[in-house]
Amino acid sequence: MVFKKAKKREALSEAGLLEYAVRALAAKMRTERELRRLMKTRAAEGDDGERAMNAVVRRLKELNYLSDTRFAADYTRLRKENEKFGQRRVQQDLAAKGVASETVGKAVSAAYAGVDEVALAREYVARKRMKQPAGERKQQETARVMGRLLRAGFSAGTVFKVLREWGVEVEEVDVGEGVDEGGDN
Repeated sequence: MVFKKAKKREALSEAGLLEYAVRALAAKMRTERELRRLMKTRAAEGDDGERAMNAVVRRLKELNYLSDTRFAADYTRLRKENEKFGQRRVQQDLAAKGVASETVGKAVSAAYAGVDEVALAREYVARKRMKQPAGERKQQETARVMGRLLRAGFSAGTVFKVLREWGVEVEEVDVGEGVDEGGDN
């Protein structure tokens, strides 16, 4: 199979970059770092491109279209309410998206203030239709459930409480064995 070379796109002017950035933000909420990464592929190379990107970011902030603080608050709220993720998972995801740690800390602590983490973990278990470990492979199933809950951002104490509610002897679990390395789906 022969692949054609991708055509080199013409670099966008500042006005073109602004239009491109607004369309990108209309499609999906993004952090400043994500938006800069997108614009970098369309901007001129060198200092001219960097200046144009800085001007676009400045203008988007003036228009209140771009705000990492608002992004962090919305992202945290959505992950807590819809995905039922724990605090640690949301913090890690925001850090990976390039949000400043101070902003992440404020957003996460505001969203999770007064939240019962054990109740949230129960909601996560129900949402993912996770079954209570039983049968001859109980130990491996327990380790798999533990791994999923830990990857979802819940503390070890919370995971142990959920497992004890199921009547699982947590002390007997070898977390290293049988832990499912896949995603949380």
